[in-house]
Order: sequence, then C-alpha cells, then structure tokens
Amino acid sequence: MIPIFKPYMPKGIEQDLGNILHSGQLAYGKHGKNFEQELGNFIQNSKVLITATYNQALLIVLSALDLKPGDEIIASPVSCLASNQPFAIKGLTIKWIDVDPATSTMDISLLKNLISSKTKAIFNNIFCGYAGDLEEIYKIGKEFGIPVIDDCIEGFGTKFNGNYTGNTGADVTVFSFQTVRLPNTIDGGGLVFKDEKLYEKTKLIRDYGIDRTNFRLSNGEINPDCDIKLEGYGATMSEINSYIGLKQMENISDLLQIQKDNAEKWSVLFENRKDAMPLKIHAKCEPNFWIYGVLAEDKLKFIQDMKDSGYYATGVHVNNNIYSVFNNKINLLGVNEFMRKFVAIPSGWWFRK
Repeated sequence: MIPIFKPYMPKGIEQDLGNILHSGQLAYGKHGKNFEQELGNFIQNSKVLITATYNQALLIVLSALDLKPGDEIIASPVSCLASNQPFAIKGLTIKWIDVDPATSTMDISLLKNLISSKTKAIFNNIFCGYAGDLEEIYKIGKEFGIPVIDDCIEGFGTKFNGNYTGNTGADVTVFSFQTVRLPNTIDGGGLVFKDEKLYEKTKLIRDYGIDRTNFRLSNGEINPDCDIKLEGYGATMSEINSYIGLKQMENISDLLQIQKDNAEKWSVLFENRKDAMPLKIHAKCEPNFWIYGVLAEDKLKFIQDMKDSGYYATGVHVNNNIYSVFNNKINLLGVNEFMRKFVAIPSGWWFRK
C-alpha cells in the first residue's frame, strides 16, 4: 500500500554524519548556519532561525511577542494538536475561528468580530499546505495592529501570489521540519520574520537570552557584565540535524515538483468521481501537496475504498476545539462539516501517480 507519509533521507550522507559525530562540534554551528542560509535563499527571506523542535519554535514566538497568561489569540481548531498545545502551556485564551468547509481555511468574514482589546495575535494555520486569502488576513492584522503568524507546520513549499510561505507578508512564519515534512531534520522547526528587530530579539530567546557576541571574555570565561534580559530556551538545532536538513535542500525543488505532478493527476481522476471532490484552492495559492485533500460524503467508506485500491487514506487530524485543555469547546458549523468530509490521500515524492 502506498503510504500517506514517508520520511525523506538523502542517499550517501552516512560518512559525513559519522565525521560530524566524531568531530567534537555537535552543537549548532556551521551546518546550522548554512541550513538557515539555504532556507533563506529558497524562500527569498534571510531572516531565518532554525530550532531543535517545532514545539520550541512556537513557544519562542509566544515569548518574542511578550504574550502573557490571559492574553487572547485567534486560531483555527482545524490544525494539528502540536499547533495549539503551546497556547495552553502559556495560559493563553484561545478564540477559535470557524473555517470555510470547502477549503479548510479560516472564515475571514468572522475575523474582525472576534478581535477584542485583549487580542494579541492571529495564528493562521496553513492546513495540510492549503493557504487561504493571506493578503486579507494580513490586511486585517495591520488594521488592528495585531501580528499575524502563519503556522506552516504542514506548509513549507506552499506558494501564495508567487511567493513561498515565509515570504508572503506574515509577521512571523513557523515551520516544522519533523520526520514526515519536507525538508525534515528528524525533528526540528524554523522561524521566519518580516521585521529585523523581532528577528534579532528572537535569536536571543532561542539561546537562553544570551548575546553570544558578548557572553565570554577573551580568556574564554563567562562575562559577568553580559546581562540576560530576556527569557529564553535551549532551542538551537544540533549539527547532525542541521546537516540532514541542509542536504535535503539540494533536492527540495524536485521533491515538491513530484508532489505537484501527483496532485495534477489526482485532480484529473476526481473530475469523473462522484464519491469525493477535491478541496477548493484559493486562486493565488499553490499548495505544496504534502497530501492531496478531498471531501467525501461518506468519509469512512471512501477511506476504505482508497485502501482497497492500494492508497492509504486518513482524516489526518481531529479538530482541536474538542479538547478540554483549551477550555473552549465551542460548536463551529464549518469545522463540523469540514471534519465530517475531509480525507487526505497520498501525493508525496515517494511515488508517481
């Protein structure tokens, strides 16, 4: 059976990984910086920071934005649990926004009415690589002076208006480089910024709040005059993980193209099927086709039919507004309809349709 996900790993990197393991230089260093540079070159935005995990990346954003317990944020429950758990850790109040059941993307017509004096950020999830009207979301954020964070846990390589995520106008973009993503670093995350000042602040937060240019004296001892002013995390990516990500960037365009080619063939096939229809794609969006998304009237039967045909199919996620940890079990009609029908089928680089 063709799997829905498969970790990519470049061939012939074993010796280089062995050299790194025995080099004595395992913590974030030249390979990490080179990986950040290649990511920046790809998305055409140099303000990139990599992290050891996606979870740390998102927590770092919350710290960089100075979010405090009780602050309100707006987010979609149609997302991975990993996208929302950091809000619970920080004690934030989540206002769930409903989605367009034809697309998976937030219902922007509801966004302004959800904004209050306590709203500190808008988290826009690029669900399974499908982006909504990013320009309108950014416009509303700017109107109210609220930062927009594109949660691209599944959205690396998606384009909007010809630009890759990370360079579409969001104040911050968060990426996952976890095992089943492209690129993957076994585990890892990334942050991309529009504002230079926020980028520099976050660079310190990623590393315990330390300014490494002033942390040690010329004799190697810690400088007692180097003050730590920010809360921080030990979240830099190791050289092993960084090197794996760096090598994957060499093939990233070809891998994404295979996914796009597979999606085009699925689209032709579904023109003649009555049991399911493809997700509606925004006119300015080019999904990364991490998966190919469809809406099936009889979801469970469709999943089984696909498996019987040799293709693993799944609903991928459960809507997060059902979880008590978030203290907001609101009933959302668009979310209900979407989750009742949504199925993901394989579109990845590991096969050709």
